[in-house]
Amino acid sequence: MSNDVYIVGVDMIKFGRYPDRTVPSLAAEAALMALDDAGLGIKDMQALFCGNLGQASGMVGQRLLNEIGQTGIPVTNVANACATGATAFRDAWMSIKAGVYDVVLAVGVEQMGKGLLGGGSNAPSPEGIIGSGTMPAMFAHIGNEHTRKYGTTFAQFARVSVKNHWHSTMNPKSMYRKETPLQEVMASEMIAYPNTKLMCSVNVDGSAAAVLCSEAKVKQLGLMDRAVKVRASEMSSTPFESRQAAMPDFTAATRLAAKNVYERAGVGPDDINLIELHDCFATAEIVHYENLGICADGDAGKLIDSGETQLGGRIPVNVSGGLLSKGHPLGATGIANIYEVATHLRGRAGERQVEGARLGLTHVVGGGPGMGTACAIHILEKV
Repeated sequence: MSNDVYIVGVDMIKFGRYPDRTVPSLAAEAALMALDDAGLGIKDMQALFCGNLGQASGMVGQRLLNEIGQTGIPVTNVANACATGATAFRDAWMSIKAGVYDVVLAVGVEQMGKGLLGGGSNAPSPEGIIGSGTMPAMFAHIGNEHTRKYGTTFAQFARVSVKNHWHSTMNPKSMYRKETPLQEVMASEMIAYPNTKLMCSVNVDGSAAAVLCSEAKVKQLGLMDRAVKVRASEMSSTPFESRQAAMPDFTAATRLAAKNVYERAGVGPDDINLIELHDCFATAEIVHYENLGICADGDAGKLIDSGETQLGGRIPVNVSGGLLSKGHPLGATGIANIYEVATHLRGRAGERQVEGARLGLTHVVGGGPGMGTACAIHILEKV
């Protein structure tokens, strides 16, 4: 029997703002939804892996079990920047891959306020930091560097938001569901050039969960008809480059993880049918087209202009609406991306369905000045 791992239940709550809810209650809701999707209960789970960033020391996983059933299973709490949820999922995957468990639950959850992330002290590290340590400034720098090298235009960056906001109108679990024409995106409040307010991801509350099973357990439970195979899982941190001392670079970690995940899956970028990638800002999506190998370096502007990354195109990207519309609850995003791709592979995405999808890729990357980088990529396969 192989040691392949499958997703047999997966779901997410509608992303939004829930000021009257607690983090464990948000996590519990998604957990129960994923368990219901699998037709299983918490008593069937052998372990829980819970991702949350804002309450990293708060034992959110155990508090989640207080809500849905304290069965005594081992709980691992994970915090890993924007890759937190994907890390919890990967740890769950590895526990089955290693033969320790047969069926486990992975949950990602976050409750976020409004306003700017990374707006704390900008005191320079011993290595020195150029500019601002805020996330908008970092991704403005990344976009401007792409323009310097390749001539990418303000309008090309803005088209990412036009596309993703259109996609969100078809996703009932998205925070915002409103189209924004190009001129509206470009004319909205400038946050950090070239990213306007409508080119920045949305701070929201949210949770997502997945039930993972070994192949033997899937067959024993008779769940193969709803299973999605985890074809490959990879993580990376940023390999040393001298420029890292000046400004964090999210490119190297993504390229390393992408190279490794394609090799492990035995596929290439041209084999992928849809992608949910980390569009924390419009500039990030453009750069990650090249980092994930779906176009040549310097061609990302042409790719967004071509329409190939929108629904109906050659390689639809962020059909969920992405972080720009669906929202970006840090600890939940990685598993929410997995939910989106798995839903398409199951053929259950409704009007936003990517027809004929057999292989999908999810990507998240997080970090910041003085922190380093965490990137996680998963390739999922229709059974």
